Amino acid sequence: MTADIVIGMAGSGGDGIVSAGESLINAAARAGYHALMTKSFGPQIRGGESSCRVRIATSRTHSPGGALDLAVALNWEDFLKFGSELKVAGRTVVIWDSATGVTKDTLPLPGVKPADALAVPLTELTRAAAGTDKAKNSLVLGLLSGWTGIAQEAILEGLKKRYIKKGEELWAANERAFAAGLSYAKEHPLSVDLRLEQIARPTDAQSKGKILTDGNDITAAAAIFAGCQFFGGYPITPSTEIMQFLAREIWKYGGTVLQAEDEIAGVAAAVGASFAGKKSMTATSGPGMDLKTEVLGLASIAELPLVLVNVQRGGPSTGLPTKAEQGDLYQACFSGHGDVLRPVLAPTCVADCFDVTVEAFNIAETYQTPVIILSAQEIAQRKETVDPIDTSRYQIVSRQAPTEAELLDYKRFRNTESGVSPISRPGIQGGAYLAAGIEHNEAGDPSASGAMHTLMNEKRFRKLRALKQREDLLLTEGDPMAPIALVSWGSSAGICREAMQLANAKGLRVKLLVPLLVYPIAEDAYARFFQGVQAGLVVEQSFQGQLYRILRMYVDVPSSVHSMCRSGANPFQPAEVLARLQEVALTLQGRVSNATPAQE
Repeated sequence: MTADIVIGMAGSGGDGIVSAGESLINAAARAGYHALMTKSFGPQIRGGESSCRVRIATSRTHSPGGALDLAVALNWEDFLKFGSELKVAGRTVVIWDSATGVTKDTLPLPGVKPADALAVPLTELTRAAAGTDKAKNSLVLGLLSGWTGIAQEAILEGLKKRYIKKGEELWAANERAFAAGLSYAKEHPLSVDLRLEQIARPTDAQSKGKILTDGNDITAAAAIFAGCQFFGGYPITPSTEIMQFLAREIWKYGGTVLQAEDEIAGVAAAVGASFAGKKSMTATSGPGMDLKTEVLGLASIAELPLVLVNVQRGGPSTGLPTKAEQGDLYQACFSGHGDVLRPVLAPTCVADCFDVTVEAFNIAETYQTPVIILSAQEIAQRKETVDPIDTSRYQIVSRQAPTEAELLDYKRFRNTESGVSPISRPGIQGGAYLAAGIEHNEAGDPSASGAMHTLMNEKRFRKLRALKQREDLLLTEGDPMAPIALVSWGSSAGICREAMQLANAKGLRVKLLVPLLVYPIAEDAYARFFQGVQAGLVVEQSFQGQLYRILRMYVDVPSSVHSMCRSGANPFQPAEVLARLQEVALTLQGRVSNATPAQE
């Protein structure tokens, strides 16, 4: 039996692969397991290949896991398109449709000998049971439930809920297909035991306490909780679900959603709403962020609060619209002309999305600045079981308003000690001011003075100094005195958490730093972390290793700390990071050996 299983499936659009994955993770969550599902698609608008990987465990997990334990290929052409996203290794049990004509001796997996391989007549069985091959995904669920012991009743409950509303006949056909899969699994046991360890099924009250959600939906829910009253945006993969959620829900709380004609109009409307006194938000992905940059500059110089979510995908240009990458960090930190500083936050998992979004609104309101949340496709569109959210632990912050005394001679951009000046809104008597993209004096009047420009630049940067001292926004784990360091951010951080756990279990002394505040760089916190470090890795999914290079701009990174990076659609696995850490440890041992005088 196993306490942790990773299942990967792939097929053509219309095969119901993602639906099968959702049925599986919903059933696992209802049964009380910790579960996580990622999905990936080809770039086509319709059709093309689709896949999902589902990780189910008896304890909390931090990443989609490593190589698959069980792989299901409805057809090999589609399965192989996902490469390292659905990695098959020697421990993997491989299942495929015998109708493809592939035999055990002709598996298209060069260099890999799976633990077991079964050609199953998926199409034939489905047609015989359901009268159509459209129920193939239900038959696959029967196979998986039979071989792993995953929540048979819960899967059937989910299938019934999905299909009964479309008619009794359709539900009956899928029920028969599921039963056929169960029967086949019983008659054809695997040579590898993939049965999940059983856990006590939660009570109804406990089940209601568990949340199964994805990063985009929980981000939108957190925005409403933080007091967001206006969203202006434009649909773009993979962030569209944020706007869709808000369009359904925000009006219940007095808010408004504007689907604008383009990306520029969306962010401009959000900045206008912020000027009018409303907490505002927009969401996009890399190509949309390109277009929003000019208006972000306006929000920066006008010192207007704004939250912008960039759900990263592969780039540049249209790039890989359905694949995850962490290549937009340079863009978030440095896009925009002139001297501009914008806070950049990054969640590391679905649960983090709530915390980070609330924090983004608080920072935007506190420091009167645009704040960028760098999410990523892998987090935004993955489903994950999340513990109940204790909303009582959050403090919601609103912007500093001028007092009656300050309104007597109101200077919107008054050069205060903190750099933050009270912000008015239209309709407040005495609070009128000009909010424009041109440089200005303290009252907001246009100014071409070099001295005034220097004063305002210094003010805009000074107000964010305190943010870099927020130690709660830089998470450190492991032995503080460990000589080997790991640094990672965003969607790669969970992989490094598990890699550190594996390394520590093998006797390696490794510590980890995960910045939720990715920029501005908290120089003091990194300096403390790197003190005494003899070697390490900065792990991220971008070709250039962008965080590593930014860190070297601001921090004295030890020369033996190196970048471990790669392009999008090639996710890291904990075992890969562990292997590199073991190499690092051996290198350190070699240094000690070479430094020790030989015995006479």
